[in-house]
Amino acid sequence: MAKRSKEEMQRIWRQYKKTGDTTLRNILIEEHLPIVKYVAERLFVKLPHSVDVDDLTSAGIFGLVDAIDRFDIERGVKFETYCTNRIRGAILDELRALDWVPRLVRQRAHKLERAVSKLEARHGRAPSDTELARELGVSLESYDEMVKEVSTAAILSQSAKWTGEEDEEGGGGSMEVLEDKQEPGPTEDIQKREMVEFITKHLTKKERLILLLYYYEELTMKEIGSTLELSESRVCQIHSRVMLRLRHQLKKMSQELT
Repeated sequence: MAKRSKEEMQRIWRQYKKTGDTTLRNILIEEHLPIVKYVAERLFVKLPHSVDVDDLTSAGIFGLVDAIDRFDIERGVKFETYCTNRIRGAILDELRALDWVPRLVRQRAHKLERAVSKLEARHGRAPSDTELARELGVSLESYDEMVKEVSTAAILSQSAKWTGEEDEEGGGGSMEVLEDKQEPGPTEDIQKREMVEFITKHLTKKERLILLLYYYEELTMKEIGSTLELSESRVCQIHSRVMLRLRHQLKKMSQELT
């Protein structure tokens, strides 16, 4: 089916908001389904194999429908931008309801973070994978699998509510994503400079390139692998390790500020 023109979509939006016609809503859903699939697939590559991408897509469709009903066509905001956040939120809500992050994974995350902190304090630098595997008493292969599991657990924590208390597994609460208040806080510039310094000084060229392609160019892990002549699994592995290090750095910065 040919994609509808921008003018035709604007007419459909205006008519739907005026009449609430379900046929028009179905057209809007059908037109924006590729966004649901895109968001679901991007989240899916970070999740355990037990999670079904079709379940993520189904949850994302509910988010799309909600976005269509709530969207204000008079505000001048692109619907694609507005609905992407709603779709992602609906998928994350579904994952929270399923509680797919096993307690064992949370325990491993805390154990891994403690090992990173210990070795960093001992050596005055970020520890290598070999050093971390030795500290944890596991093989490099087991360590790689642990890092991948832990990185998936961070997806929900990025948008979970901060309580200021430790959770039942002994870890810190998660920080709520706050809206932009226009006026920057007194520590915002310092935090930005520290994170830029960390990314430029402590990540390799390949690691920085993977972050750039994934978060700014919005390529999939498979597409990044083709670009860099790496396997998809290798790209996922590098990404997971970088996220672990960034997460540790953010946690350390938060502790220093508080």
